Amino acid sequence: MKRISLTQYLVEEQREHNTIPAELRLLIEVVARACKTISHAVGKGALGEVLGSADIENVQGEVQKKLDILSNEILLEANEWGGHLAAMASEEMETIHRIPHRYPQGEYMLLFDPLDGSSNIDVNVSIGTIFSVLKAPEGLGVPTEADFLQPGSKQVAAGYAVYGPQTVLVLTTGNGVNCFTLDREMGSWVLTQRNMQIPLETKEYAVNASNARHWHAPVTRYMDELQAGVTGPRGKDFNMRWIASMVADVHRILNRGGIFMYPADMRDPSKPGRLRLMYEANPIAFIVEQAGGAATNGQIRIMDIKPELLHQRVPVFLGSKQEVDLVTSYHKEA
Repeated sequence: MKRISLTQYLVEEQREHNTIPAELRLLIEVVARACKTISHAVGKGALGEVLGSADIENVQGEVQKKLDILSNEILLEANEWGGHLAAMASEEMETIHRIPHRYPQGEYMLLFDPLDGSSNIDVNVSIGTIFSVLKAPEGLGVPTEADFLQPGSKQVAAGYAVYGPQTVLVLTTGNGVNCFTLDREMGSWVLTQRNMQIPLETKEYAVNASNARHWHAPVTRYMDELQAGVTGPRGKDFNMRWIASMVADVHRILNRGGIFMYPADMRDPSKPGRLRLMYEANPIAFIVEQAGGAATNGQIRIMDIKPELLHQRVPVFLGSKQEVDLVTSYHKEA
């Protein structure tokens, strides 16, 4: 079987669909190279002295790990000089990162969660990187946070890397979802799955069940039905899978179906959800929809939400369309 590299795939995709101009192709390749560098650091672990806490907090009020900071720096340094970007935004930084004046300014804007699933770093469980690409507004001068506040439907590309037993890169540019595996010996990304599709029906769900006592009624209703099993209203048994690394949970769902939920709850009314719209929910929703699934906040499509803040949080229900539609309907009834 002929091996197709990431670059060859992007060039052929442009020829066929005219959706990946050269600037966007080069940007995706640079992000993919940065993910290779992060993968190498993750793989070294304690040998590279990158495990453990950095003992400082990020803008989210979370204590950063050493690998969080390193991954953020890798993505910033890899992307700022290429001339493809007007600005970047990271979950780890309070505000946007403008391209230094010594480099040319491009027509795209990059958002990323440099290391998703940080709680898993020190215990050798899969973690990853999530990224989203937006088009800069026409006639952009000095970029501002407001320029990034575009709904997810405006994304031109999104993807994630999973640093697990294999390092994989999952990508969409709006024509389906494809998966590339890192050939560690050759140092190249090789196309290993084409046109990934989430199964319509499922018997698996992913949720942090320790929060059950805080859930709102529609989520409790839905979960009670799943847990009632074969004798309940759903007529079948469901299994729970929870990795606590969004990219790893989503990658499983892309491959074998399921629903991932991080609902709002009653602990803190000022926080309508936990996941970040711009860095996590939007890019993953784009991928999930392109793979035939659905993604909502319990009321509306994730990618229709008009962002108000760079670090805005939202509830998330995504995965197999039947399940997402059902739990969303329970919210609307309530």
